[in-house]
Amino acid sequence: MTSPDPVLRVLVVDDSNTIRRSAEMFLKQGGHEVLLAEDGYDALGKVVDFEPHLVFCDILMPRLDGYQTCTIIKRNPHFANVPVVMLSSKDGVFDKARGRMAGAQDYLTKPFTKEQLLQAVAQLASTLRGG
Repeated sequence: MTSPDPVLRVLVVDDSNTIRRSAEMFLKQGGHEVLLAEDGYDALGKVVDFEPHLVFCDILMPRLDGYQTCTIIKRNPHFANVPVVMLSSKDGVFDKARGRMAGAQDYLTKPFTKEQLLQAVAQLASTLRGG
C-alpha cells in the first residue's frame, strides 16, 4: 500500500463554469486544495497569490489563451517548476506538441473523468516529490 498523497494546491483555469466546478469537485474529493480562475489573466494573479503546486489550464479561452498563460507562468523563475497540464476538447497531435512547446507537462482531453484528473495529479505529485 502506498502512502497517501500529500495535499496539493491546484489551480484550475477554464472559461467554462461547468468544467471548473467538475474539476473542483473531483479534486476536493481527492483531498486537494482547489482554486479556480476564469481565464489566463485571472490565473496569473492567482498563481502569484496562491502559489499552486499544479495548474490545469484550458487552451481555448478569451483574452489570454492557455498556451500564452502557460508560457508566462513558465517564464517566471519563481513558477518555472510548477507543472501545467493543458485541458482541451481537441485531442490533436498539433495541440499536444504546441502545449509541450509552451512548457506544459501533460495534456488532458475534455470531458475528463474524476479518475483521469486524479491520475494526472498523482503522476505529477510523484515528480514533485522526486524533483
